[in-house]
Amino acid sequence: MISAHCNTIFDQVISDYHRYNDIFKNIENSFPAASFDDLLYTKCWIDTAQWHMEDEIRNPDIEASDVVKWKRSIDKSNQDRTDIVEEIDSYFRQKYKDVQPKPSARLNTESPAWAIDRLSILALKIYHMREETLRTDVSEAHLNECKHKLSILLQQRVDLSTAIDELLEDIEKGDKYMKVYRQMKMYNDPELNPVLYNKK
Repeated sequence: MISAHCNTIFDQVISDYHRYNDIFKNIENSFPAASFDDLLYTKCWIDTAQWHMEDEIRNPDIEASDVVKWKRSIDKSNQDRTDIVEEIDSYFRQKYKDVQPKPSARLNTESPAWAIDRLSILALKIYHMREETLRTDVSEAHLNECKHKLSILLQQRVDLSTAIDELLEDIEKGDKYMKVYRQMKMYNDPELNPVLYNKK
C-alpha cells in the first residue's frame, strides 16, 4: 500500500532530521533524484524544518528582526512545499495516464498528493506528541492528556492512510479521476502582488 510506504519514509525523515536538529541543514537522502521516494523524503524534510521554524517564531522573547527572518523563511518553505506537492501529483498523473475513467467516475475533494501532504504533517504531530508523553518535568495530568491525544493522532493516521489507499485504488479502477489545479499563490508572484509590482 502506498500509504504504508509514505509513512515509513516520513518516519525515517523525521528521525534523520532530529539527529541534527538543524533547520537549515541541506537535505540528504539516498534515493535517486526526482524518484517518488526522493519526492516524499524532500516533502517531509521541508515540513519538518518548517515545523521548527513555526516553533521559533512563537518565542515570546523573539527580536523583531528575527520575526521578519523567520516569516520569510516560512514563506519560502510554504512555496517549496506547494511546489513539491505538485510534483507528487504529476507522478500520479503519469502513473494513471492510461486509465480510462468510467462514465460514473467521481472527482475527489483533494488530489492524492495533497492527502499525502496531510499524512506528512500527521507524522510530525505523532512524533512530537509522543515526545510530550516521555517528559519527566511535567505533571501526570499533562502526560495523560498527551497520551490521549497521541492515541487519537495514531487512529487518525490509520484512517487517513486507508482513505489515501482507497482513493488511489478508485483512480486505478476508473471509479474516480484526478483533476489537478496548480496553486496560484499571488502574494509570491511579483507580477500579481500589488505591493511588489507597484514598487517597479
